[in-house]
Amino acid sequence: MILLKDATYIDFETLELTHSDILVSQDKVELYPANSYNGSTAEIIDCSGRLVTHSFVVGHHHAYSALARGMDPPTKTPENFYEILKYIWWTLDKSLTPEMVEYSGLVTAMACAKAGATFVIDHHASPNAVRGSLEILAKAFERLGLSHLLCYEISDRDGETIARYGLEETDDYLKRNQGLVGLHASFTLSDETLSAAAKLVEKHSSGVHIHVAEDKYDQQHSNETYGKSVVERLNDFGFLNSSKSILVHCLHLSEKERKLIGQSPCWVAQNTDSNLNNNVGYFSSKNLGNNIMLGTDGMHSDMLQSMKSAYFVGQNHDPLTPLQAYQRLRNAHRYIAQNGFKGDGPSNLVVLDYDSPTPVTKENLAGHFAYGINQSHVQHVIANGKLIVKNRALILIDEDIVLKESKKLARWLWDRMKNVQIF
Repeated sequence: MILLKDATYIDFETLELTHSDILVSQDKVELYPANSYNGSTAEIIDCSGRLVTHSFVVGHHHAYSALARGMDPPTKTPENFYEILKYIWWTLDKSLTPEMVEYSGLVTAMACAKAGATFVIDHHASPNAVRGSLEILAKAFERLGLSHLLCYEISDRDGETIARYGLEETDDYLKRNQGLVGLHASFTLSDETLSAAAKLVEKHSSGVHIHVAEDKYDQQHSNETYGKSVVERLNDFGFLNSSKSILVHCLHLSEKERKLIGQSPCWVAQNTDSNLNNNVGYFSSKNLGNNIMLGTDGMHSDMLQSMKSAYFVGQNHDPLTPLQAYQRLRNAHRYIAQNGFKGDGPSNLVVLDYDSPTPVTKENLAGHFAYGINQSHVQHVIANGKLIVKNRALILIDEDIVLKESKKLARWLWDRMKNVQIF
């Protein structure tokens, strides 16, 4: 057990503040009056002047992109979103080896932990290293103490054989693990593959995790090829019927599509930073309902940054109050609890060394999250009752050794990307 002594505990749902000693065990948290607990514990951490609250969840991540930072420019400068995928991300994912998948997971897990996230919902792709890739990624996250909800990005873009491998990898993984049925996007998925994915959803009582209308091209392709919009197409396969389903981005939607989503139990993952980076448009929550959570789309692992981006960028496109932005940050916990996924219990905590120049109260706390609290304030992190970050340093892994190896693998990856055939 761990004692967080003399802390200010924040109930992440009500924002009530309590001056407390916090006793943390594997599956529960107990509050005592500050400086009153004198029982035995494995470790005592002085949290005087610190804020303690529930850790964060990344609602949509791409760990496979972790070795991309600073890589060489593509062979052709992309002129649109489709070419960004073709010349950058589809070139990168085809170049990944199992070892690169592992280190992408480790590097991502390290970044998540240091940013206060203890649960990651990830969408993975490695077309030439499909088999066993989800187990590799799972073990990488678990090595850092993080919980996860993984899927493999099934797609027809690399041919029928690799699409089948993706379906088989998903089926095999879901037999032993919690997870989702991952799909790339409508424009790279045939009806046959969507039908096979729907059978996996039913077989494993799962949901899909899919990019939806991130760019106008997705809608154009669906209307021209199938005579229906992207969301209508997904709805025809029953993917909107599950509260486990995650529809990512959802930028270019018709009013009919918005109502279909808003009236369904499925969830939407907003990724503002990525949308800005790819210049694909701005998110609007109009008629989408309340099941909206935040992700990073592989841009980074900092959920506080994702909240701030949703709040500030949204002022002209999807206006939010600080409290609404905070609630959107926290909605991922509701998604996990609603669907019975494990790993986000009360003993997942972040300790914030936030010395505010102004009072912190229940009434203004959301404003502090919007305008003040950031990743630099994350001092300690506890995942499922285990200390994984102490004084901003990782406990369960030697970060220097991992980064030294990841640098070698990144250079190898970049070299391999130069030899990928692009059609």
